[in-house]
Amino acid sequence: QVQLVESGGGLVQPGGSLRLSCAASGFTFSSATMRWYRQAPGKERELVATITSAGGTRIYLDSVKGRFTISRDNHKNMMYLQMNGLKPEDTAVYYCNVNRGVGYWGQGTQVTVSS
Repeated sequence: QVQLVESGGGLVQPGGSLRLSCAASGFTFSSATMRWYRQAPGKERELVATITSAGGTRIYLDSVKGRFTISRDNHKNMMYLQMNGLKPEDTAVYYCNVNRGVGYWGQGTQVTVSS
């Protein structure tokens, strides 16, 4: 079965950095477009970044462009989100997602940006 496990969240000061990881299993990772979403308290879940199967296309939410970088390692079945220049408004639970006819989600990892 499809499993997605996020890690790497935490508490960081404004301007700091974090690297999120998503470990994937149960499907052919190398052929799947992968996505990072986030959900802040009281807000709808929003798409943060998308990466196509070979990594050739990467799409970002406007508010994170130039600060976040999505990447993947198809040999390790891993996806990453490098987040630099973090702002308080980046505070949210971050989720890994894949669509295989239905959407699959990990349990999420909390990112808190606060001084």
